[in-house]
Amino acid sequence: MQNERQPLYMQIQQHFKNLILEGDLKENDKIPSEKILMEQFDVSRITVANALMQLAKDGWIYRIPGRGSFVSERIGELLRQGQGTMGQGGGGLRIRREGEAAQYNSAGGVDTLPLVRESLDASGKKKTIIGLVIPLLVDYFAIRLLQGINNVLEHSPYSLQIVLTYNSIDREKEAINELIRQGAAGLIIFPSDAETYNEEILSLKLRGYPFVLIDRYLPGVATNVARSDGMIGGQLAVDYLWGLGHRDIAICSDARLPTITVEDRINGYMEALKQKEAMINPALILTDFNVDYSSLDSSHPLYRFIKNRIASAYITLNGRLGLHIYSICKELGLRVPEDVSILTFDDPSPGLHEWGYFSHISQSELEMGEAAANILLQIFQQSDIRESGYTKIILEPKLIESQSTGPFHP
Repeated sequence: MQNERQPLYMQIQQHFKNLILEGDLKENDKIPSEKILMEQFDVSRITVANALMQLAKDGWIYRIPGRGSFVSERIGELLRQGQGTMGQGGGGLRIRREGEAAQYNSAGGVDTLPLVRESLDASGKKKTIIGLVIPLLVDYFAIRLLQGINNVLEHSPYSLQIVLTYNSIDREKEAINELIRQGAAGLIIFPSDAETYNEEILSLKLRGYPFVLIDRYLPGVATNVARSDGMIGGQLAVDYLWGLGHRDIAICSDARLPTITVEDRINGYMEALKQKEAMINPALILTDFNVDYSSLDSSHPLYRFIKNRIASAYITLNGRLGLHIYSICKELGLRVPEDVSILTFDDPSPGLHEWGYFSHISQSELEMGEAAANILLQIFQQSDIRESGYTKIILEPKLIESQSTGPFHP
């Protein structure tokens, strides 16, 4: 490969940039699997993951959990816009995709869409329903999403019908079709954990049916979406704990299947370590486990990991897992935060008091729910949904510091 002094992950990036520039790889062409690339370039999985992450971040490829990486479907447009700026040195190509720009305001929050308010009908009843398809309502994150949606719809002529899918893609398909049969004006969909896309969601897009994805998105596929920036959230978590002196920082997820949300946060975690020129230890990326929240199992890999003091700080990708790790620490006699710091994504507390116990990365789920509902109401005002483009609202995560994190003590 050219320029052997380049880091290996940059050499892999440049290899694929060259293939794309020379036309050997075209839009939607599949990139070889990570395993094949590890063998081809004789590198570790982390090196390959770094290379693919940066290619995706710069717009050259898109990644679908469980399916692999593909050349961007707009690569021709990207290359035309990037002519004269894409030298062989591996610099990133950054553009704003039409209809998909993040909408931040000067305070770092999201610009709110205008609230569409309509009158109730003569009888005072709601005219029709909007369906919310969501895996579960088991934590305060989901409840706050629901509250945000309701804040908008209670002033509209629409009522909300909630269908739980229990993280089953088959139930998700059934829920979508049943709500449409019931005459739902539109849908807000929190996609289930799955290795592949739910084709019913793609079918909605092709048919021009009004829907908004919430919390998650389909990489490489343009849709209306309201979500938080997981990449920034992962970086924010590492930067904060690093500033407290922690160097062995574990990131944990108990998601049964890979999701784009989990991938984005882990990519942010890796990017933050890379910027600090720190070694990325794969043993600290804990994703291959399930948790029985009804009990503490001393034989569970996570329990043994905590007991052996392998990490001094834990980033959990949901609040419920943070509570579970806190319970393990308490049973082991480890003090939080003196011995172990815990930083959760989302606040696991009900938020009834000004300060909760857990330091966390807030995704502003109340505002996320409001944004999703407002997008849908705006769609209803458009004469031709297919011609109107897509709205992508990205909320900037915020660090909320509290009692579960503290300085590293050797």
